[in-house]
Amino acid sequence: MNKVLKISILSFLVACLVAVRAYAPQLFYDPLIAFFKASHAAQNFPEIEIPWLVLNVGIRFWLNTFISLAILWVLFQKKDIVRFSLILYCIVYIFLLIVFLFLVKAPEKELYMLLFYVRRFLIHPILLLLLIPAFYFQRNVK
Repeated sequence: MNKVLKISILSFLVACLVAVRAYAPQLFYDPLIAFFKASHAAQNFPEIEIPWLVLNVGIRFWLNTFISLAILWVLFQKKDIVRFSLILYCIVYIFLLIVFLFLVKAPEKELYMLLFYVRRFLIHPILLLLLIPAFYFQRNVK
């Protein structure tokens, strides 16, 4: 793949990640957005439709994952990297979703920040920011 095409595709994929982030409040059910924007320490925990929230968080996670895997493919063009990343994303999703469900079902003020960060890890492509340098480092070490 030539450099111009690679940069164009990467720019488009990063724009897709930005669009998911920008339009998330309109596209996805997430009452925790308003809760965490306000002074959540002084507020009561909002009423949440847990199945609807889990579905929307899951859709957003997998949408970001698909775009992230495409970015990894364009950058490295190796099936092993994409396969490993997909397995890692699945493991992280299962683990974080269990923790997220526990925190949402039994909200305690002392755990609000943990809920905030677990939710953030689920709805933002943070794992991509960790994987890109790791794979570049691995490639340069070999």
